[in-house]
Amino acid sequence: MQNTAEDISHAATGHKANLSNPNTSEASKENSRQALKELGGEDAFYGKSYEDPNKNPGNVAGGLKAAINNPEDNEHKVTDQGKQQAKEKLQNVES
Repeated sequence: MQNTAEDISHAATGHKANLSNPNTSEASKENSRQALKELGGEDAFYGKSYEDPNKNPGNVAGGLKAAINNPEDNEHKVTDQGKQQAKEKLQNVES
């Protein structure tokens, strides 16, 4: 791993998935909790692009609005939870 933002995000995503997996042991989950903490917690995720000064806030807001308004019958369905997260992120972008 080269420790780019994307590499760290991928590692964090794997650990977060492990925490949600009902088939993993408590020891494995504890290991993932510790690894996530060391990676930077929620800030380790690459998707936090609204916090990246190199990202165009208008483009970020547009993408979040598209996710919020994604229709149910679309092949790229956005879950209700995903829409709620997009709304929260959009509030951060616009404030």
